[in-house]
Order: sequence, then structure tokens, then C-alpha cells
Amino acid sequence: MEITSFDQFEINRQLLNAVADLGYTEPTPIQQKTIPLSLGNHDVLGIAQTGTGKTAAYLLPLLMKVKYAQGTHPRALILAPTRELALQINEAISQLAKYTDLRHLALYGGLGPKKQIETLSQGVDILVATPGRFIDLYRLGHIVTKDIRTMILDEADKMMDMGFMPQIRAVLEVIPSKRQNLLFSATFGGRVERLSSEFLEAPIKVEVTPQASTAAMVNQVLYQVPNFRTKINLLDYLVTRDDFTRGIIFARTKGTADNIYKFLARKVIESDQIRVIHANKGQNTRINSMEAFKEGNIRVLVSTDVAARGIDVVEVSHVINFDVPLIYEDYVHRIGRTGRANHTGEAITFMTIAEEYHVQKIEKIIRMTIPRVPIPRVVEITETPFDEQQALLREVDEQRRKEDPTFLGAFHEKKAKNMAPARSRTGTSRPGSSAKPASRSTGPRPRTGAAAGSKPGGSKRSGGRGNRR
Repeated sequence: MEITSFDQFEINRQLLNAVADLGYTEPTPIQQKTIPLSLGNHDVLGIAQTGTGKTAAYLLPLLMKVKYAQGTHPRALILAPTRELALQINEAISQLAKYTDLRHLALYGGLGPKKQIETLSQGVDILVATPGRFIDLYRLGHIVTKDIRTMILDEADKMMDMGFMPQIRAVLEVIPSKRQNLLFSATFGGRVERLSSEFLEAPIKVEVTPQASTAAMVNQVLYQVPNFRTKINLLDYLVTRDDFTRGIIFARTKGTADNIYKFLARKVIESDQIRVIHANKGQNTRINSMEAFKEGNIRVLVSTDVAARGIDVVEVSHVINFDVPLIYEDYVHRIGRTGRANHTGEAITFMTIAEEYHVQKIEKIIRMTIPRVPIPRVVEITETPFDEQQALLREVDEQRRKEDPTFLGAFHEKKAKNMAPARSRTGTSRPGSSAKPASRSTGPRPRTGAAAGSKPGGSKRSGGRGNRR
């Protein structure tokens, strides 16, 4: 039976009213497939990219099961890889459980645990946590796990990228083995598959889009740029266009993110319309910046990948990849910040010669070629400084060496190329040719005089042009 309304799910009126308040009218494909399975107590392996409605897909059946406040200890645990995502999930619970008395709490690092411990002691029904903070508070005796009956792991691929497997195994050892499990991931690589085999029991796999596909509502384009300065000039042009209403700019490093922020705040955008977030920013600063962006109080957010999966803002018009991500699945998550909830969006990527290697890998994952577009004529294309050019070429050499261990480097390749014509010219002449091989040698001519072993006092000019520098 085709499900076209939330009323067709076996969920109570409190949840249906909250869904209506949020403006949801028709379940998304991941919700249509996951909610009945979860309500039926099946373990679920969900492959769904960001922006598909997967959070509500696992929260609605969970809230239906937990139903109302009971006891002191948590009865459900949701693990998330980052503080930002944990806060986002906790906020989604607040919205969907608004007509219930359910108690929920987000546990994450980056700030002192005192307030979190106080809330735990008052009683919690649902915990949303990063693995590290959960284990820390458990070992201190502040979390009792014996009543946990549902375990949900969100963004499993990011968990693997961030090296959380030891902490996840530690969590699995301290929660009851008799429970329902749900695992969600945007991609299903080897590491996620191994995790699912440890974590899930006879799971039903739900895949609503091809693995690592990009959102259909996102228009992707790519600019080939020669250097950092040209990237800055192109960025200046893009963020001042009328259609750039609200955007996120992703950088690979904290230093680059800070430089982008300083340039835009100084020359392009009013300083109160832009913020920057990365790992060196305090937790409260990051939360406040994301809230300001979500509420529309700022127009541009500059970020490292710390925020790639922690922002759920419907009307983000543009995502700009100032740098190509080195964790290729992060491309999917970055551009998933736009084109959400049936809104269209544009994802723009800047690519240098050293980043082309990574773009090719990304294109294999998403199974499409990102359309290349020319740099607009009004954008100044600057000459690449020598040091930056050398760094780019060294990076290209490293990439080629990774693919071909016998590759010696561009310098050796160039030397071999230059020597090849010389060898052919000094070899046997063609049949019928009267060319004299020795006279066509590309090497320096023999010197005469002292340099050639002549007696001292010989004419310095006797060597002809061969003596001149």
C-alpha cells in the first residue's frame, strides 16, 4: 500500500499534531519505508543522504515507543559523530515531542559536564550523545544503561571517518544486548558494512537513493582556478550576486577559513552579516553562530567540515567548496546543506590542478561528472606566485606517485623527454641522408685551448663560439 499521509502510520495524535505544526504533509521516501519497519521492531540499515528526512524517519517511531516520561534512566540512545549533529537531533526531538512529557538530553564534549550531569540526575527518557562524552559520563557513574531498549547510530560513515569505532564498541559492551538497533549512513563502504555486521541483527536494508548520490534539487558546478588569489576574486564575485541570499563557504583548514572570513568581512560583506566556525572556536561561539545563521540574522557562514553535518537550514541558496574535501564522502554532506526540503540550491566547487585528482575520486563516488563552467570575464585571474606553483606541482607529483609507485616526478619526466630527441639525433642517420651526426649534437661543443688540453698560451679565440658563455 502506498503511504501518502502521516495519518497512515500507527503513531498517536500528539505526534501527528507536531508533524502538522512543522508543515510536513507527505512522508519522504525514507520515512515511508523506515517508519513501519521500526514500529515493527525490526533492525534497520538506512542508506540515505542528508536532507532526505531521515531524522524524522527514526524519531517518530522512537517517540511512539517511548511515549511518555517514565522512571529515571534513559530508555533510548542516539549516537551522533559531532556536537552540532547531536544538538540538531535534540532540537528535532523538541519539535516532534512538543505535545508529550518526554525528557531528552544532548551529551557532547567541548564544555564542562556539570549541567549535563545535573539534568541526568533529574531523569531522562532519550539520550542523544557523542560517543566520547557518553562513555566518559558512564564511567563516572552518571549514566545507568540497563533500561535502554533502542539504539540508533546516525551518520555512521562520519563515525568511521572520525575514528570512533573503539568508543562505539565500548558503548555496545555496556548497553543491554536485547534491544532494537537502527543505523543510518549516507554511504555504505566497507567500514560501515563491518560496523553494521557487528551492530545490527538481521537488519532490513532501506536505500532510498543510490549510495552517495547527491540531492536532485542541487545544481552542481565547478570552476577550474589557477591559485588561491583567483579563488578569492571568484568568491568576491559570487557572494555579491543578487541570487546569493544565504550561503555556506567550506574551507579545508582553520587558517583558510579565517582568511576567507577576514577578506569578506573587510571588503565584501558587512561584518555583522558573516561568521566563521571551526575547531578553534569555543562551543558557545559555534552554537551561537549556527543559530544566527539558521534564524537568518547572518548571510554567510564560513566553516571547516566541523559543520558539514550539523546545520539544518531550509533556505540555503548556495554552498561553496572553496577547497575540495579530502574525505570524499564529505562532498555529499557539504552540498547537502542546500537543496533541502524541496528547495533548490546551488553547489559551487573551486578546483586547482592539485585538487583535480580529488574531484575525479568524488565523481566516481557520486557517479556523475560535475559540470565545468568558465570563470566570468569580470573576475581577475591572477598569476600564480612561484612558491604556490611549486607547492601545487609537488602535490600533483605525490598524487601520481600514489597511483604509480614507479613515477619519479615531473623533473625526471621532463629530463627524459628532453633527452629523447637528442639520442635520436645522435644515432644512425636515415638511409640516403648526408647529415653528419656529430655536427648536430645538442650537447656543448668541444672546447679548444686550455679547456681542451691545448698548451698554455694558445689563442683564447681558437675554440670559436664553444668558448663563450
